[in-house]
Amino acid sequence: MLAHAGAPDETWSVVMVFAGLWVGWAGWSRLRGRGFPRLPLAGAYGLMGVAGVLVVGAAFLPRAILGPRLPSGPRPSSTATLTIAEPADGATVKGDELTVVLGLTGGRIIEDATTTDTSDTGHVHVSIDGTLLSMTYGLEQTIPIGDLAEGSHTIEAEFVAADHAPFAPRVTATSSFVKAST
Repeated sequence: MLAHAGAPDETWSVVMVFAGLWVGWAGWSRLRGRGFPRLPLAGAYGLMGVAGVLVVGAAFLPRAILGPRLPSGPRPSSTATLTIAEPADGATVKGDELTVVLGLTGGRIIEDATTTDTSDTGHVHVSIDGTLLSMTYGLEQTIPIGDLAEGSHTIEAEFVAADHAPFAPRVTATSSFVKAST
């Protein structure tokens, strides 16, 4: 819900959570006899109900009303290229963490989520064996792999547009590695 602070649906979620907390505090204060003496008790119970609806609704309503609104039509293309420098293809990895070092040419990583895409800005999604593990705003990161079984695995990195959707054609890089016992 709050992963990329700044997209319209996420902003509304934050507003709804804080509004729910404030309304709930007002109702609770009246029920406890510590504030808002002119508010009828029925109004205080009503505020508590509205607070619950706001807090729970913050997880669902903004996304249902505002997003995701990916532009219709063709996806933007990018001339960017992405490489995986570490782990090297076929490398053996020991331990509970995997250091991933990427190279990006012709593209720029940005932190803001937006639906206004350009062909050279976005961020990187990192997956191991088809499972998305990370959305990163840098070219180097450490990924926990303690739960990963020993043996051969494939890591994939994808440079995606700022709206989290892929470019057309996709900008990806893959590498395989072997997880060995520590």
